[in-house]
Amino acid sequence: MNISFSPLLKNALSLLVLGNCVSVSDLPLQAADKKEPPPAYLTPEDAGQDYHLQGEYRGYQRSLGAARASRSVGLQVIAQGNNQFTATKFYDGLPGAGWSSGERFRYTGKKVGDIVRLISPDHEIELDGDRAYLYSTEGLRIGELQKIQRVSPTMGAVPPEGAIVLFDGQDASGFVKPKVTPEGLLREGTQTAQAFGDFRLHAEFMLPFKPLGRDQDRGNSGFYLQGRYEVQVLDSFGLDGIENHCGALYRTRRPDLNMCFPPLAWQTYDIDFTMPKFDAEGKKISDMQISIWHNGVLIHNHAKIPSKTGAGIAEGPDPLPTKLQDHGNPVLYRNVWVIPKTGNEPNDPNWVKLPLQGPPVPVKSSQPAGIIGVNPGGVVVLGPAGR
Repeated sequence: MNISFSPLLKNALSLLVLGNCVSVSDLPLQAADKKEPPPAYLTPEDAGQDYHLQGEYRGYQRSLGAARASRSVGLQVIAQGNNQFTATKFYDGLPGAGWSSGERFRYTGKKVGDIVRLISPDHEIELDGDRAYLYSTEGLRIGELQKIQRVSPTMGAVPPEGAIVLFDGQDASGFVKPKVTPEGLLREGTQTAQAFGDFRLHAEFMLPFKPLGRDQDRGNSGFYLQGRYEVQVLDSFGLDGIENHCGALYRTRRPDLNMCFPPLAWQTYDIDFTMPKFDAEGKKISDMQISIWHNGVLIHNHAKIPSKTGAGIAEGPDPLPTKLQDHGNPVLYRNVWVIPKTGNEPNDPNWVKLPLQGPPVPVKSSQPAGIIGVNPGGVVVLGPAGR
């Protein structure tokens, strides 16, 4: 039913509204107008089937004409929610494990039953969460890949002598007002209790599975070094790795390689940080310098950063605490420790006392696995993801 008002009544209503200093913009939004944030999952059990279909696949593709001429390929499959998927294919392997540069090949598709079908102008892919099969446009099978989960070679790194343990799953006194889960994991939204100048930092983090999130609303957090320089934490798995993606110095410098693992996989940052230097008059005489290993792969090599990043605190000569940014997304942290630098350290890429000679270790598994620790023999101990 349509309701109309006379011009006189309309004027009276307008005066009533103006007299009470109320505008339409001041009125509360109706419940129907409020948008609920996309769900974020922290365990595979809650994440649903789409989570188990996404991830990394590695295998071969016959692409050189002859039946026996094959080439190694890697595939990163991204769940986008509502049964929609995208994927990126890499020749010669996965980022940090064969592929380091070159062209990326994009696929889009959707889940049909228990199978994801992805297409591009040249090939089609079908996958079931264990294996992926590549087909030519004529329908011939030309490749096969297996689902894997990689583990950073610095996962579970033991704090060396002289390190300050900030969080070990039990003692959280290294952080200010920390939020610790019942499983002994640290949540975002805190900062170190101490201020550090030059330092080396090891930390492990896990991003939520948030398939309907987009751009910066997909597992967003960050290591705000001295509150000045943000090393971005974000679910940018399978993307190009630009200036606001995981591993970037936020809006300032993109990582040399996007080494982001899928969400709900534990990841590592190993950061060698040297703050800028100032003379007696307060003039800056050298820029901040940083090296970062993401999942054991060097993504910033002695990079010089000329200013603070994003909304960071202005640069200065005084050490400040480092923050784990709260950006409205649940992100988990563990095994966080710092080695303050004295200026006499050797330029040693193996300061994390686990071997960094190789890329992340592949674990062939159809079920996601998390890392509990590393035993004395150096063997990775696996457990359910999310622990």
